[in-house]
Amino acid sequence: MKNLILIAVVILVFQKWDSINNFMSPPPDYAAAHDGKVILYATSWCGYCKKTRKLLDENRIDYFEYDIEKSQEGKSQHKRLGGKGIPVLLINGEVVKGYNPARILELTKRT
Repeated sequence: MKNLILIAVVILVFQKWDSINNFMSPPPDYAAAHDGKVILYATSWCGYCKKTRKLLDENRIDYFEYDIEKSQEGKSQHKRLGGKGIPVLLINGEVVKGYNPARILELTKRT
């Protein structure tokens, strides 16, 4: 029984490692280097990245974009933020993974 509990704990920690790591060692304030703008981590070929750009543009939300395939700095930040897919956005210190228009707009209204 103890072995099953230990295995369950190990699996839980493994699944939540990014959240645990960010709690213990928060990522730097990457937005400060870009005048506090929203930061978009994306690629040129991603359809959801294109939708995210359109959403930001239509709502006149200033953003800085890293193409994680062309920018080593962008790739590094994306990984540090727990990005395993694209798009990933950093908005007011909050990480948004994937295309989530409601969450993106909610977080950008808090400024």
